[in-house]
Amino acid sequence: MGTHTENVKAYYDASVEKEWDRLAKERLEFDINMNFLSRYIKPGDSLLDLGGGPGRYALAFAEKGVQVTLCDLSPANAAFALKKAKEAGLPLTAFAGDARELASLTDEMFDHVLLMGPMYHLLEEQERETAMRAALSRLKPGGTIAVAYIGSYAGLIYDMRDYPEDVLNPGVLDLFELLVQEKPFAGRAFTDAYFERHQNVLPFMAGFPLETLHFLSSEAMFAPCSDRLYAQPEAVYKTWLDLGVRLAELPDALPFAEHLLYIGRKIGRKLEES
Repeated sequence: MGTHTENVKAYYDASVEKEWDRLAKERLEFDINMNFLSRYIKPGDSLLDLGGGPGRYALAFAEKGVQVTLCDLSPANAAFALKKAKEAGLPLTAFAGDARELASLTDEMFDHVLLMGPMYHLLEEQERETAMRAALSRLKPGGTIAVAYIGSYAGLIYDMRDYPEDVLNPGVLDLFELLVQEKPFAGRAFTDAYFERHQNVLPFMAGFPLETLHFLSSEAMFAPCSDRLYAQPEAVYKTWLDLGVRLAELPDALPFAEHLLYIGRKIGRKLEES
């Protein structure tokens, strides 16, 4: 296990509750993603949640009657997910493991795969390709895969909305300079992280046997003012959410994404890992 992987594992082992609470607080990402994912993942289906963290998506789908297996780099995350499942009386299989190495799982056994976390931290394209091949090798032909990225503008949106004084930090300006240069970021952020340009996602996915179903901004265009929306009465938030679902796939929305989501259907024969 390399230094980057160890850094990421240590970060999530130390911040299980923080990540669990984040998706409850930052509702747009979870609610918009669930709207699209639930169009394909149905009760009785089998789901592999790779990099599933403390289990927000895994438990939400288990509650809907989906047979869920969660794998996360952080043992603390996997243990937390199992604890939450037990408390809720939900069946869940969860274990710690690297999304690039899935020797314990049978090939092509799942109807759906979520890869909504590993791409945040795999700094080299070859590593991201390996994770995709590992995920696809466990997906049945005709099954769906959902792959999440942190968008390249996420750091700018986060600082602009929550910590505007951070712009005086030369290190932050170096990060923003990459936006001017139209380059992704790979390096030290909240931990070792990769922020992808939205223009790079579909060309990357074209290298795999996939039919694109959706490519969207998980916050639609609302990330810069999301805190204002969360403070509103539920009826107001829900109305904005409904609009966000309709806007999320527009090309205009993609630069506003803190998180990008690709959903595709696997086509063709068994994919060999490399």
